[in-house]
Amino acid sequence: MSLNNVASSERVHIAFFGLRNAGKSSLVNKVTGQKLSLVSDVLGTTTDPVKKAMELLPLGPVVIIDTPGLDDEGELGEMRVKSALSVLTKTDIAVLVVDATAEKNRKIDDFEKTLTARNIPFITVYNKADLLAAVPKGEKGIYVSAKTGLNIEGLKEAIASLKPTEKPRKIVGDLLEVGDIVVLVTPIDVSAPKGRLILPQQQTIRDILDAGAIAIVTKETELENTLSSLNKKPKMVITDSQVFEYVSKIVPDDIPLTSFSILFARYKGGLQSVVEGAKKLSSLNDGDTILISEGCTHHRQCGDIGTIKLPNWIKNYSGKNLKFEFTSGGEFPEDLKKYALIIHCGGCMLNETEMKNRKRTAKDADVPMTNYGIAIAQMHGILDRSLSPFKE
Repeated sequence: MSLNNVASSERVHIAFFGLRNAGKSSLVNKVTGQKLSLVSDVLGTTTDPVKKAMELLPLGPVVIIDTPGLDDEGELGEMRVKSALSVLTKTDIAVLVVDATAEKNRKIDDFEKTLTARNIPFITVYNKADLLAAVPKGEKGIYVSAKTGLNIEGLKEAIASLKPTEKPRKIVGDLLEVGDIVVLVTPIDVSAPKGRLILPQQQTIRDILDAGAIAIVTKETELENTLSSLNKKPKMVITDSQVFEYVSKIVPDDIPLTSFSILFARYKGGLQSVVEGAKKLSSLNDGDTILISEGCTHHRQCGDIGTIKLPNWIKNYSGKNLKFEFTSGGEFPEDLKKYALIIHCGGCMLNETEMKNRKRTAKDADVPMTNYGIAIAQMHGILDRSLSPFKE
């Protein structure tokens, strides 16, 4: 499986943690065979998480993340530690790097407990083993040397052994049979990327093709002609959420209709919870604050769905005087209690671990969370229809 075949959101995220000068960055460079991180004897050289999508044998496609030291000090140091800890929300496997020549710090013990509490598989790695007179026997963890290469291959094998068990997941392929026709509606407006389709559209098309089905892509303005030209009824129509209402009026009732956003809510796990979250749209109160969160970052255009269209639809639907806040990319508030509702994008740019953590954070704060497609379908009165393709 080549580097270009796997989106970062589909890769195992491996994060390296540890105290300053434990040799995290040197070890990352040795494991990856690349100069991914700056290396220096100066404390706190790594000031921000560094990410790299790559192939790591024997594991395969991964994202490697190097993080600032957990013992950084001062005002900036506290910010760096917070930045390091934020990486936990997307970590599938943690590598905890310890200086083998130093006494084990309490921060390391506390961090091991944090990883255990979060159910994050991890391995404790004792670096600088070349400086020891002898490698201790029976010690939990693995002894290596980034300087000499001692046991680096063993470390790679140990990391690979922690890879989470993969459950077969399909975006839509499990709902299709060979030869089925699927029509995908992809608006091309000012917010559409130049010369390409967005990631959820690309991934859905590939999933359809892998199922042996036929993908037909059209703009919403050409949908009616597209449907009338087919000599076989489509198995389903999948649309961009922002034209849900327009498309629903064109697609006959006997053809299942859903959206890319809803498919990704199902794909990332927890479709039922975001359906339940959409009910809050009918019971909002004046003064409520709604968080609209996107997993990607892009230049906001006139008519942007997240910052313009969704707030307008919500205000019209609820008839209430509401407040809106917006986040994008890796930004997601730690304290969610101020929000009456969270509306999230499909999360195609976030790995499954990070999406599950965001949903768990919302649940812990007792704040309903839904997503773009579900919310739009609810507000346009077509939610039941948009969920009809899914038996669950």
